[in-house]
Amino acid sequence: MAELDTSSNDGGKGKVRSKKQSTKVDLTAMVDLAFLLITFFMLTTSLSKPQAMDIAKPDKDPTDENKLELRESQTMTILLGKNDRIAWYMGEAGKSAPTIEGFNDIRASLLKNKKDVKDATGRDIVVIVKPTDGATYKNFVDIMDEINITKTNISAPAVDDDPKHLLDSEKDFMKSKGIL
Repeated sequence: MAELDTSSNDGGKGKVRSKKQSTKVDLTAMVDLAFLLITFFMLTTSLSKPQAMDIAKPDKDPTDENKLELRESQTMTILLGKNDRIAWYMGEAGKSAPTIEGFNDIRASLLKNKKDVKDATGRDIVVIVKPTDGATYKNFVDIMDEINITKTNISAPAVDDDPKHLLDSEKDFMKSKGIL
């Protein structure tokens, strides 16, 4: 093995130097402070709460006497079909021809119909959403987001997700256009 000779060459008559002590920093207090701060901020912050949208659904009891009668002129019905297609009409089914659009165009239609109803009746528009069997959950969420973005309805939009409530004229139109 090799050895390192640290003795001086002057035969031991040189200056004697004292060894330097190594510096040592105690970080215990710093770690304690860090954990105290982390604990403080974890306990004092509030997490964002999920926001839910109010949705009105029809009652199961058809003999309910508290039914809300709506004017045809202020009602917009949106039918969600397959392949991300939407059919909508104003008023009563069968009396006006539905318009077929994609999700990119529905916002403009919602805003236009809202303005037309407000100008004609002075009332707010009421939106009824009817998803069909071909629609996906994503389609439903997308249309509810569009309604929320456009602030189309002051109260909750009405959702009728019972396939038995699709009218024959609605079914026939959607079948003829291939979106049912």
